[in-house]
Amino acid sequence: MSQKIKVLFRHRSMEMGGVERVLLDLLENLPRELFDITFFLTMNQGELRKNIPKDIELITLQKGREDMSSNKFLRTLQLIKRNIILTFYRNNPKILYRKIIKKDFDLEIAPTYSEFDNILSSPLNSRKIAWFHTDVSYDPNEKRVLSRVNALKKFDWVIFGSKQTRDIIKDLYEIEYPKSSVIYNSIKIDEVKVKALEFPVHYDTTPVFSSMGRLHSRKNYHTLMKVHKRLLDEGFLHSIAVIGGGSEMENLQRQAKELNIENTFLLLDSQINPYPYIKNSDYFVLPSESESYPLTIGEVMGLNIPVISTNVGGIPEMIEHDFDGYLVEPNEDAIYKGMKLFLTNTEITEKFKKNMVQSVEKFDNEKIYSQVTSVFQKQYQLKE
Repeated sequence: MSQKIKVLFRHRSMEMGGVERVLLDLLENLPRELFDITFFLTMNQGELRKNIPKDIELITLQKGREDMSSNKFLRTLQLIKRNIILTFYRNNPKILYRKIIKKDFDLEIAPTYSEFDNILSSPLNSRKIAWFHTDVSYDPNEKRVLSRVNALKKFDWVIFGSKQTRDIIKDLYEIEYPKSSVIYNSIKIDEVKVKALEFPVHYDTTPVFSSMGRLHSRKNYHTLMKVHKRLLDEGFLHSIAVIGGGSEMENLQRQAKELNIENTFLLLDSQINPYPYIKNSDYFVLPSESESYPLTIGEVMGLNIPVISTNVGGIPEMIEHDFDGYLVEPNEDAIYKGMKLFLTNTEITEKFKKNMVQSVEKFDNEKIYSQVTSVFQKQYQLKE
């Protein structure tokens, strides 16, 4: 039997998020007969850390907030100490690899831009691979964007999460990546269908639009809230259930209170299993200003819930407009018109439900795992 390819994935922490779900899926499904996988987690933190496959080696540098003291003073000291240690090892990668990681690897993987510097500063003679999922056109900080897109050039190979993610860098910055490929994120529709039946969900005000995403300003939930209020004022009774936590939670709670829609615009925070909330809704709306290739879209289509989404990032690679979903521009008027259409035209939503049954076949996970495996094998051969 030939020697296994030794692969190191590095990631900061395991809070609920799209990148974390993609990462867990890869860790679970890459073939063990070909790869010896190690996962270096900078902080053993986040609700998804329990989902890390048990048959891969896990190395953690510092414990997470969940495992720190409940005493406020002691906790503050622990956080200060943790920050000092993290800063030391970030600035001294050779010591990190010698004292903590202690192994050699053929391939080192940065699943997101936050790990670019860590992987590129590795002292190992490894092939270095980056994943990039971000639509750079919506980041106003050009210095930050250029730092990331130029860092990508230093990797031996780059995997983009959608065609648009790569194309937009070429369009805006005239930067191309000959050593790259587009590999979509896998979408576990069968698993989602099972999870969607785990518990009942009842909504007081129907019909219901569900939505899911991190509460960040670019996810555009503040605009969705205005659309919701506008439709209610026009007599279109409905509710919106948003699953997700994040930095915008307080702002959105304040906005809902000001608009007097707290009972119909439901901020449900992060949920370990969000799928029953989606399964028991009538429609799904994604109002984002920027996305790459969101898993949620494929999952919702797998649950046969009619989707209205903004026409951004890689979403047009997932939804065929007016065939298996409805695409709108990421502004208030366009989202309003799309939602009003769903509320007033059952024929169109029934058409989408019918067409989605065949459409979900485009999400072929085995093909995705095969593509990643092929990239890893080719990079290993080049190292040899």
